[in-house]
Parts: sequence; structure tokens; C-alpha cells
Amino acid sequence: MVRPVTLFTGQWADLPLEALASKAKNWGYDGLELACWGDHFDVTKAANEDRYCKDKQALLSKYGLKTWAISNHLVGQAVCDVIDKRHKAILPSDIWKDGEPEGVRKRAAENMKNAARAAAKLGVDVVVGFTGSSIWHLVYFFPPTEQGDVDSGFRDFAERWNPILDVYDEVGVKFALEVHPTEIAYDIYSSERALKELGHRKTFGFDFDPSHLYWQMVDPVKFIERFGDRIFNVHIKDAIRTLDGYSGILSSHLSFGDGRRGWDFRSPGRGGVNFEAIVRALNRVGYRGPLSVEWEDMGMERERGAREACEFVKRLNFEPSDVAFDKAFSR
Repeated sequence: MVRPVTLFTGQWADLPLEALASKAKNWGYDGLELACWGDHFDVTKAANEDRYCKDKQALLSKYGLKTWAISNHLVGQAVCDVIDKRHKAILPSDIWKDGEPEGVRKRAAENMKNAARAAAKLGVDVVVGFTGSSIWHLVYFFPPTEQGDVDSGFRDFAERWNPILDVYDEVGVKFALEVHPTEIAYDIYSSERALKELGHRKTFGFDFDPSHLYWQMVDPVKFIERFGDRIFNVHIKDAIRTLDGYSGILSSHLSFGDGRRGWDFRSPGRGGVNFEAIVRALNRVGYRGPLSVEWEDMGMERERGAREACEFVKRLNFEPSDVAFDKAFSR
């Protein structure tokens, strides 16, 4: 069976879920990857109210859509982060409360546990999200950074996430970290280190998003080949490098959409990511889950972009051959 093509709803959380579901069906999507903000999916209600998940399933079914994953990026970011005023803008008030950093981190951790319970009630087995990182600000190693400081950051990650993952084990749900700058794992080596710190426990894996690897100049295909059995979800998002001798990949403190940046996101098929090679690599490792469009392009009207992205992914989404083409030459 060809993999389902879904739309991640995080960039559409300003719309009511029903309005987006109607649009997504019209655009040609098979389902939605539900973001745990806006009115799209409420983790606390889902975990504690009997009818909540049934109502969400009924709404999706009304439009002929399904869901294979929920995504709790914003709260997950707060589990390990050095908390500051930026987090208030992305966190629910019941997580932020008075903003005391350790309290925020602990409440975020409990919410991530509830995300596993909510996913199980909804009938999906993957929660996508972020982990945060207490050491992202040390990425440049100046002022001089000792390796022990980095080691402490990875230990902090393991200490905070192992109890969360215990709940994922209990309910039969997997957590897929979107490998991404500002997270504990942002490239191949840091992903290997994150797995090692957790003892390679089976419920922790990755959401593969090639755009974040591409702009860092990491080969997305090599990531698939290295972590094929740990890819629990795939985001289809494109990016382009616009390095011109003035800009670099650190983006010059310029906002997304600023033409002076050294890179930016693009609608799928309009950037530099080689999706042909990626689909072939996913076929080789046997990935059968959804291809979920995470649509971000500051230079394109989003509804046109969402429709075009769905068409692009459906053309790209081919099955591997089950016969050798030269078998026909044999007598």
C-alpha cells in the first residue's frame, strides 16, 4: 500500500479543525497529523474525558480523513530548555503558570506523558515533538566549553525523558523527536548520542524532516540509512540555501522570509531537497508510515501551497519494485 499523505496542522492552528479538515479533503490529503494546540487536539481533555477522542475521530471521518500521529512540539520544547520569556508565547497557560523555570519543565513533562495516554485513546501509536535542550546555547564552544558541560546536558535530557518514556512503554506509543536545531538531537552525531543516553530504548525514535538537515549541509539520505528502524514519522518540508557571499547558515539574526538570509524554508519541490532520493531511501529501509506535509513558505500563499504540496507528494510517493526488471530477459 502506498503511504498515506497527510497534512501537519501546526501551521494552520489559527483555523478551527473542522474548517481545516474540509479544506484538506478538498486539497486531496488522506489525513491530518494533529497539532496539540489551537482547537486541533487538547492533550489534557483527551487523556481525561471519555468522549473527546471519539468526537475528534468522528470529525475526521466526516471528511474521509484519518490520523496516524499527534504532535506536541511546543510543550515538549519546555521539558529540557533553559526557560525564558519566549516560552510564554508558545506554552498553554496551565504549563506556564508563574513562569518559574523548573515548575514549567515539570508541568511540561507531565503533559508529554499525557500525550502518550491521549494518543493511545485516539488510536494512534506515534507522538511527534521536541525535547528541548539545556545545552543548545553551548553549540559554538565559546566562551570555552568543557566536554563535561555537554555531558551534563545529555544526562539532563535522559533524566527528564526516561520517566516520560516509561509511560510511552506502558501504553504502547512511540515518541518521534523532530531532529532540529535547538533540540538535544539536531544532526546525525547528536542523534546517535541521544539514543545512547537513553540506552536505545525502543519507544524513542525520530521524526525525519529533511529541511533541517539540508540547510545544515547534512545529507538527509545518510540520516535515513543510519536510523531507518528509528524513523517513526516523516515530515515533507523543503528548504533552500541562498548563500551569496554575504550570508551564512546561521541566518544573520534575520527573520524567516527575509531575502538576506542564507537559507529559508520552501514549499515541497521548490527548494533544494532531493525528495526523489529520500523516497528511494525510505523504500529501502521499509518505512510505511505517513508522509506528512509540514508546509512553511513565507513567499507563497498557503492554500495554494498546501494543494500543490499534496499533488507533489502523491506523484513522488511510489512503491518499490517487487520484481527484478531484467527477470523478463530470462527464458
